[in-house]
Amino acid sequence: MTFSILVHDAETGRIGGAAATGSLCVGGWVLRGRIGAGLSASQGTAPSTLWGEAVLSEMERGLGAGAAVEAVTGPDTGKAHRQLAALDMTGGTGAFTGASSVPACAARTAPGIVVSGNMLTSEAVLDAALAAYQSATGPMAERLLQALRAGEAAGSDSRGLLSAALLCLGPDMAPLSLRIDHSESPLVDLAALHDRATTGLYAAWADLVPTKEAPFRAPTEADFQRLDGTPAPE
Repeated sequence: MTFSILVHDAETGRIGGAAATGSLCVGGWVLRGRIGAGLSASQGTAPSTLWGEAVLSEMERGLGAGAAVEAVTGPDTGKAHRQLAALDMTGGTGAFTGASSVPACAARTAPGIVVSGNMLTSEAVLDAALAAYQSATGPMAERLLQALRAGEAAGSDSRGLLSAALLCLGPDMAPLSLRIDHSESPLVDLAALHDRATTGLYAAWADLVPTKEAPFRAPTEADFQRLDGTPAPE
């Protein structure tokens, strides 16, 4: 029903994820993230948002992604219908695909990357998304968007796509959480929303809000004047 990608950028310490599905509201259902813990993608025919939160808590307590996935999925008697991927803050990865997941269903991992999906036209969707991210250049968010586009071009969710989401977190940045909950062209719309969110006055404002590294940051009077178009005093 969904394909997703979670990544870690070793140079910046930032983490990011993206997902797309043939159903509604993929961002709210699938993607979770927490600085100091990592990222999760919980999906499947009966996805557990509880899994998504629990695996973050396990990683925040110090478990690596692989061990955290095992700890969360192991006790669940309904796990055959679920899929979980996790990425910790060091780039470690973990993935679980339940035995009753709708094919094509699988996961792919590489250093600092985990791609997973189910109800795909084929596992080529996962390979294409992984390869596209690895070969892309530019900011993390743009590389994640390229991965989604490559997955779609390789066959996508077997039903087509109706929603898509992007989540990027870092100690030095405001969270970037973008969702297209229902659209006939969700990847096009997500890319357009990303452009709006990372340019112009919105992006300038996002550079002034608190971050993990600067928790008390606030705009100055000059910042406010710049944001509303008023020239700052000499």
